[in-house]
Amino acid sequence: MKESEANKLESPFQIGSNVIQTFLKTLPSTPGVYRMIDTNGHILYVGKAKNLKKRVTSYTKINGQSTRIMRMVSLTHAMEFVSTYTEVEALLLEANLIKKLKPRYNIILRDDKSYPYILITGDHEWPQITKHRGSRSRKGEYFGPFASAGAVNETLATFQRLFPLRSCSDSDFQTRTRPCLQYQIKRCSAPCVNRISPEDYDTVVGEARAFLSGKSHDIQKKLAEKMQIASDTLDFEQAAVLRDRLKAMAHIQSKQIINLSSVDEVDVIAAHQTGGQTCIQVFFIRSGQNLGNRAHYPSHNKDEEPAEILSAFIGQFYDSRPAPKQIWVSHELTEGKLLSEALSIASGKKIEILTPKRGEKKEMLDHAIVNAKGALLRRLAENASQLKHMEATGKLFGMKEAPKRIEVYDNSHISGAHAVGAMIVASREGFEKKSYRKFNIKNEKLSPGDDYGMMREVLSRRFARLQKEDPDKVGEASGSREIWPDLLLIDGGQGQLGVVEEVLREMKVSDVTLVGIAKGPDRNAGRERFFMTGKAPFSLPEKDPTLYFLQRLRDEVHHFAITTHRAKRSKAIGKSPLDEIQGIGGKRKKALLNRFGSAKGVAGAALADLGEVDGISSALAQTIHDFFKEN
Repeated sequence: MKESEANKLESPFQIGSNVIQTFLKTLPSTPGVYRMIDTNGHILYVGKAKNLKKRVTSYTKINGQSTRIMRMVSLTHAMEFVSTYTEVEALLLEANLIKKLKPRYNIILRDDKSYPYILITGDHEWPQITKHRGSRSRKGEYFGPFASAGAVNETLATFQRLFPLRSCSDSDFQTRTRPCLQYQIKRCSAPCVNRISPEDYDTVVGEARAFLSGKSHDIQKKLAEKMQIASDTLDFEQAAVLRDRLKAMAHIQSKQIINLSSVDEVDVIAAHQTGGQTCIQVFFIRSGQNLGNRAHYPSHNKDEEPAEILSAFIGQFYDSRPAPKQIWVSHELTEGKLLSEALSIASGKKIEILTPKRGEKKEMLDHAIVNAKGALLRRLAENASQLKHMEATGKLFGMKEAPKRIEVYDNSHISGAHAVGAMIVASREGFEKKSYRKFNIKNEKLSPGDDYGMMREVLSRRFARLQKEDPDKVGEASGSREIWPDLLLIDGGQGQLGVVEEVLREMKVSDVTLVGIAKGPDRNAGRERFFMTGKAPFSLPEKDPTLYFLQRLRDEVHHFAITTHRAKRSKAIGKSPLDEIQGIGGKRKKALLNRFGSAKGVAGAALADLGEVDGISSALAQTIHDFFKEN
């Protein structure tokens, strides 16, 4: 019997098992990470093992395997391996690869946004207080993380009434000749123009550090004493300033709903699972103060247990974030010690993972569990409503089943200038903002305001990328791969729809439903007209729930397109011809504009006058003069 005929008789699992067995002969019995890969080269699964050979061998046995594992083995066409010295190294590498590759069968942390911090800078003689997000590479002291940018902004706004430190950039600070508005409203002590001595400013910086480090009661006591002394000496103006600072401090403290005075720094992580979905709620406690919380919804298979999901979540969550000294979790982790050791090595300090059983720590954990449960129930209710709308939409447009992914397109420009295309995505879980795309219109041959030409370019680029990254229409996310839509909504009428149909016909795409949505007479909301090939244009009753849903989609893409266009236009307004001259940075540009008033003034300046500007050498003056002469 030929090999191809033999393969036909074997089950898909056995075929995958045979592939895996071919790697066992050369596989070492050491710690490491393995990757399972399908026929298209897409990563199916990333796993770590204390003993690679033993772990991979387990996939070749059909007995005791879950449906998920059997399906994964059936799709396996190849494997890749990385040996490590220890299991801890394997765990760290596994978490990093899962975040990077987003394999189809792994538990994946989908919300991977960075968290904001409050930063007191340490690279300037007059420290600045500011919001910071991203890599903590700038010298200074970081306080956080906070759950949201809004929480940081609100804290900073109140904090500046309490500690009037500068919030301006170093460049603004250096060029000021008189106090700014922040000084006038008593939010800054104006160190830029020496309205405060270095010693007094350092005192305020020290108080700010102490407050953010959890020593607020000590500072309150000192301020109250100073206020009393000022009052006793009849310095009522100073007493009023100190009174306002005490009020601001009380306002910040009132935002700290939960206080754990005995705790330095801890993240409280609780999981709740219902209906095959899991919510993981993370609370940040720093210096005994609650800095807020955020809910996460990792992607996972329905048969995954909460403890297993928590382990995977923690590994990925702290892969690019500093871990606190303690992490409290709602479920005992099977590999808690290993995970703790891995985080300790990565952060350079001892990290403990605990499951509190009593006292205020247990109360805090219970509070996090209640929040996780409430957030998940709300999400499930929203998803149920969303699915209902998707089903009604599919039925309205004659689709065989409810769409899983809807893409909505719109263009924005002013008389053809700063033209952009926009795409938003809606799935059964709501708006997928990570999947939104903007398209800067590149075709210079288009006539100004050519909406049809812009739509042609946007759709051509979008589907060319889809065909390149997912030619087999797997329909599932993997790494940076794009996903095919079931339904396209085009903001426009019959003309726009015709352009899209032509593009998809040229690209041989035929299994996507196309609908144009245009505002009706007088562009009134509620009188929208829908256009589909082979059907007469139609409208829906004004109070139809499906109409409201489709209006939300159309309004969302319109808002995204307008916002993108405005950002592009604002950036263009801020541009100057000076930006195109090599050797002209911020300082030299400012010096030139201060001297000549505008870029036009620089363009008309004599060569000798250019050379007299601070920072402009004779060679650079010649470069500037030649640039404007040529242009």
